[in-house]
Amino acid sequence: MIELSEDNNNDSNSPDIGTVVLEKDPQVKEPPSYQVVLINDDYTPMEFVVFVLQTVFGHSHEKSTEIMMKVHTKGKGVCGIFSKEIAEMMSYEVNTMSKDHGHPLLSEIEPLTD
Repeated sequence: MIELSEDNNNDSNSPDIGTVVLEKDPQVKEPPSYQVVLINDDYTPMEFVVFVLQTVFGHSHEKSTEIMMKVHTKGKGVCGIFSKEIAEMMSYEVNTMSKDHGHPLLSEIEPLTD
């Protein structure tokens, strides 16, 4: 809560100036994080998945291959963890790139669980 107090020494030439007192520091919470996840399909070439991971997420060839193999063997794999808006943008970019290249590869975002 903010309180304003005024000085009682008002002479006709001085303006009314108050003092602001903060009783408590405001609570600042980190925004929730979301993970971008690639979903496996039987048609998208592995090389294209690696290309997407390098292009959109900036992963090295080695890291992209590792994520691609996880998608291939486990059915899905995490590409990165971001704020909601960034995760939505990255997922949209993956889905658009896949569609533009004629592949059914899809990504989605999931809330990060602790």
